[in-house]
Amino acid sequence: MINANATLPEDKKLDYILIVTPNHVHFDPAMKAIKANIPVFCEKPLCLNTKEARALVKEVRDRNIPFGVAHTYLGHWTSRLSRYIVQSGLLGEVRWVDSYYIQGWLATKLEATGQMQATWRTNPQMAGGSGCGGDIGTHALMQLRYVTGLNVVELSAQMETFVEGRPLDDHFTIYAKLSNGGKALVRASQVCIGYKNDLGIVIAGTKGTLRWRQEEPEQLTILLPNQPDRTYWRGDVKAGDGFIPKDIPADLLAEPTIPAGHPEAFHDAFARLHRCFEADVRKWHAGEYTGNDGSKYANIEDGWMGIAFIETCVKSSNKKGGWVKMPEKI
Repeated sequence: MINANATLPEDKKLDYILIVTPNHVHFDPAMKAIKANIPVFCEKPLCLNTKEARALVKEVRDRNIPFGVAHTYLGHWTSRLSRYIVQSGLLGEVRWVDSYYIQGWLATKLEATGQMQATWRTNPQMAGGSGCGGDIGTHALMQLRYVTGLNVVELSAQMETFVEGRPLDDHFTIYAKLSNGGKALVRASQVCIGYKNDLGIVIAGTKGTLRWRQEEPEQLTILLPNQPDRTYWRGDVKAGDGFIPKDIPADLLAEPTIPAGHPEAFHDAFARLHRCFEADVRKWHAGEYTGNDGSKYANIEDGWMGIAFIETCVKSSNKKGGWVKMPEKI
């Protein structure tokens, strides 16, 4: 498909491709597409290791071609409102973040039954150096980085395997130092029976706290001193309400597509990312693309950061939780 694209008329060529294969089949098609001048929207994690990630970053930068990483939960409108609230300083300086993703579907040795998703996700050759951390811990990391604008600079990791005979971690607990001097817990588990896709984040600042869960994505809660808790609903946010400033960006308030009380869902979050990526692809074709700063969807550098995070966690866990610095930004 990629090779044939070069011979097609301009109006028949691919706009962009999606890569939704297991982790070990991300790098090769992504690199082939980039070199063929085709934009890419790739599932996370970006690839298997930082060597592959660095090669992709270099190629994307050299060609200035749109490349997105499918951290779908960034597409929830409430994720974007959370980002605005935190990065506008409405909660003050970030002191502490608890970013987590809890599941229960791998609480038994499901891979032994031949179940496809379990089989490749627990196979180091297909999933990479981490099972639970690579699969869903990277989502918890990305939610932290996207909402706060902060990076993990040093970490202490415990990567554990509760199901006997499983070669990769199914429980993932990381204590981290943040780039502003704050602290964070990035945690994930796939052995908590009864849990589905409980991704959430708590951000404690010097002026207040934000709380959000993707299983309740229509709302976020703000806790302020000596005031009742404030719950903001998608599509029902008022500028100048005593907490949200009057100068909140108009495009943020205009973004919801259906009235409050008619729930959006996972597919809507994914669609929001694709609308933003499509807009960049159109700009690129028109010669107007100036790059992706990560504010609308995860970029190639975010993908590299996820892989660097996992490799650093493995190093720390092998040192029984010893503190290890994250590599410098690529």
